Amino acid sequence: MAPASDAFTPVESFRECQELLDCLMQAGGASLQLEQGEHQHPLPVLVADMVPGEWLKLDISAIREVAGRLKRGEAFRLLGQAPGKMLRTPPLVVSECREVEGRLECAVAYPDAMEVLQRRDSFRAELRLNMEVAVTLQGGGLKGWLRNLSVDGAQVELPLAAASQLAADTALLTLEMVFPDGTHFAINATLRHDRPLVERQLIQAGFQFGPRNAQQERELWYFVREIEREAARYEEEDAHPRAPSALFKPRPGQPADGHEAVSYATPMTQRLARLSGYLDSQLLALKQGRGVEAQALSRQADRLLALLDEDREALLFASACLPPTSSLVHHGLNVAIRLADLVGRQRMPQEVRKALVASAMVHDLGKALLPEELRQARQLDDDQYRAIQAHVGWIHERLAGCGWLSEAVTRAVVTGANERLDGSGYPEGLAGDRLHELSRAMGVVDVVDAMGRARSDREGWTLEAIYRHLLSHPGRFDQTWVKRYVRHFGVMPVGSLVRFASGHLGWVLSLDDQGAIRRVWLTDAVALPHREMGERLEAAELARLGRPVETLRVPLP
Repeated sequence: MAPASDAFTPVESFRECQELLDCLMQAGGASLQLEQGEHQHPLPVLVADMVPGEWLKLDISAIREVAGRLKRGEAFRLLGQAPGKMLRTPPLVVSECREVEGRLECAVAYPDAMEVLQRRDSFRAELRLNMEVAVTLQGGGLKGWLRNLSVDGAQVELPLAAASQLAADTALLTLEMVFPDGTHFAINATLRHDRPLVERQLIQAGFQFGPRNAQQERELWYFVREIEREAARYEEEDAHPRAPSALFKPRPGQPADGHEAVSYATPMTQRLARLSGYLDSQLLALKQGRGVEAQALSRQADRLLALLDEDREALLFASACLPPTSSLVHHGLNVAIRLADLVGRQRMPQEVRKALVASAMVHDLGKALLPEELRQARQLDDDQYRAIQAHVGWIHERLAGCGWLSEAVTRAVVTGANERLDGSGYPEGLAGDRLHELSRAMGVVDVVDAMGRARSDREGWTLEAIYRHLLSHPGRFDQTWVKRYVRHFGVMPVGSLVRFASGHLGWVLSLDDQGAIRRVWLTDAVALPHREMGERLEAAELARLGRPVETLRVPLP
């Protein structure tokens, strides 16, 4: 790391000093920085007038809260910028302060020198792990932590689940930094690059700042210097280390801000969240024009199959407990888990099973490339319906680099998910014997999950209504697979919320061989499962709940 840049170069030439002070007189050209105390960050000030060699007149109407300190003789500096450099005065002291026609004006002696520092716009000040600067994006919708900062941009670490939200935002984002001392700084920025860290459940996002005014430029440069200075403190070995930066002094009575740990309902939910995070990052990659990376998809498909083979019921329940994420991501995971669980009994080769899971996970991600107004439309005309169908081809194209995937399986799962037995589906209108067996199974699994989700044009359906719909349309859905699905997962499946005759609510954790409830986790709210719910009951203990009366629909992410 470069040493802290506190060593400004002195400028003593009267003519050069005057040129530099002229820069401070431009609109928005100056800031005031107190030398001591809690307000060490720059404050807005106007250099209203000057007589070279004699005095400067400052308008401090916008910062009246520090007038008392200035009148008592507290030292300050004026900060500004000139082409290619930052500038500041030596410490100054107010000689007179008075009200003039509603404005609060102060006089100071004309400085006999100036100090300049060559700007390094591309230099990024790195934050150490103990230097926590919170960052929010889009009005607080995304929360993360600043990792480095320059005058031109910043790198921010965000939860991996934020990737799908970043993918939905193509315009300027509002990025707000909050330093430990309470300083807030907001600026517009655009996402320039991202790096998923799946194992750490993080995404490193690089942002470029949008157009900024002179005041924002000065504040950014101040933040860069203070971050560099604070970081350098921990590398100094002398007996008299420099004083800490005011930005990193927590406000009195304010607890130190820390990273919020995500609370998962079960250990399996935490493990499944890694796959959810991977799909979130893949969604962002697709929005940025990239394809599906073969090795990463292979690794995540292996991971999902391992979880399924380890404990299928724990995985089925975990899919109901995931923290909020994109509906496309949650849908893809649910379909992949249930499709592999349903057809896995057919003793298919492992490479086919893996290709099936991988294809199902990403089968709907192409919808992220559709215009938002099309995705949210409450009614579709023929042209819009045809436009929506393009998502199938888009994701299929972006799987081209995954050479290990079976093309036959990919076509059956990705392309076949929206086909119907009577030829009314898309994109090819396949019907009857032209519809692959895996497509028939995929069509059932896909519809069960999709119909249970709310859309812009309707509420989500109950499982009972979905089953009734599938069974009453034998011309569209393969009834062999519909009945297999109902028998395999049951009418009150693992991961469903059930009301019992006693009035108790319980999440189904396990079923017996006949599809009857074997184990539940009691709760008192119609909301997603969480780790602080009530008792877990099984076997004879279930008798006190009475018979199960109904399943309740919990709004899905």
